[in-house]
Amino acid sequence: MTAEIICIGTELLLGDILNSNAQFLAQELAKLGISHYYQSVVGDNLSRIHEVIKIASKRSQIIIFTGGLGPTPDDLTTEAIATFFETPLEEKQEIIEDITKKFAERGRQMTVNNCKQALIPQSADILPNLTGTAPGIIWQPIPNLTIFTFPGVPSEMKQMWRDTAIPFLKSQGWGEEIIYSRMMRFRGIGESALAEKVNHLFSLTNPTVAPYASMGEVKLRVSAKAKNSDTAEKLILPVAKEIEDIAGEDYFGYDHDTIASVVGKILLERGETLSVAESCTGGGLGSMLTEVSGSSSYFMGGIIAYSNHIKIQQLGVLEEFLTEYGAVSAIVARQMAKGIQAKFNTNWSISVTGIAGPRGATENKPVGLVYVAIANPDKEVESYEFRLGEKRGREVIRYLTSCYALDKLRRELLAN
Repeated sequence: MTAEIICIGTELLLGDILNSNAQFLAQELAKLGISHYYQSVVGDNLSRIHEVIKIASKRSQIIIFTGGLGPTPDDLTTEAIATFFETPLEEKQEIIEDITKKFAERGRQMTVNNCKQALIPQSADILPNLTGTAPGIIWQPIPNLTIFTFPGVPSEMKQMWRDTAIPFLKSQGWGEEIIYSRMMRFRGIGESALAEKVNHLFSLTNPTVAPYASMGEVKLRVSAKAKNSDTAEKLILPVAKEIEDIAGEDYFGYDHDTIASVVGKILLERGETLSVAESCTGGGLGSMLTEVSGSSSYFMGGIIAYSNHIKIQQLGVLEEFLTEYGAVSAIVARQMAKGIQAKFNTNWSISVTGIAGPRGATENKPVGLVYVAIANPDKEVESYEFRLGEKRGREVIRYLTSCYALDKLRRELLAN
């Protein structure tokens, strides 16, 4: 049993609206254990909608449409489905009454064009919309094919899916199994290098292992199909454990873990504290740390020291070092880490200094050159140099610098 998602709307093709409906529906299908291999986005054009229906109806048993159910001429979803399956539309009086009531409750009068929303294919069932004016349909136009239509408004679509679509699918025997996944997260290793190490696991069928790459991070999704999450978890655990053993310290967490939350958990368990001194990241490092609930238990605060004057006055960086080596240097990063650790009296400290661009670079110090320093509870300081590339862009460099700094702290915490 496979499902397919078709999202209707020229505004989606133009990028004016983020297609969050497809993401939601994909996640929901996984919870029901319904395989889902294809998604399509098509504009408000009758012939092109017919084309995607023709393809989808040959390869999927469930087709889920979102969008195109409104009262305007470019809302073509219901008409397109009906004409493709050569079925006439009929006006449903109960829909007219529902729309009229909703307009009255809002102090408005229903216009004639809203009657278009009451037209549904003969033999189709109404998929009620409790909050909006556009109902959907549940229809089986040919054997072994079920069609759902939902409005494009996410809140309406989600309510209709949960209240009506899920119970219907379960009543038809679908959703007896679930697809349960664990997203394993890694730093310090590239996608190709990790893939090579775990290549023998990609041929598994249940559970399955698939790689994903994102900015500064690599992910492996381990998924299993089973009757319930407990059974699926039992299938996943040995594979996940094998991956952890292979990756070593490059593995840092799973699902909703972040590098900041993992660092925070370690600090909290050890009863230790952290402070930060930031230059090129402009508060990004502190922001990552404070996004974690409860971070005030271990994160004491920090200083954004953009100017050399603040580095000298607040962090104790020696002026002669700034003159001789420059603000973007290992020795200045180490002094910044020592200075913030002493000022805030913390067990650990991190400092970052670098060239995020687009200005400030020299031949010897290009955009993307970053120094991170970490001071440990014994007042020992280690510095690290990163070259993040000149073409990444300012915001990406700042973000990656914060991530790399926290990952270096995580590794030092594990080593101490």
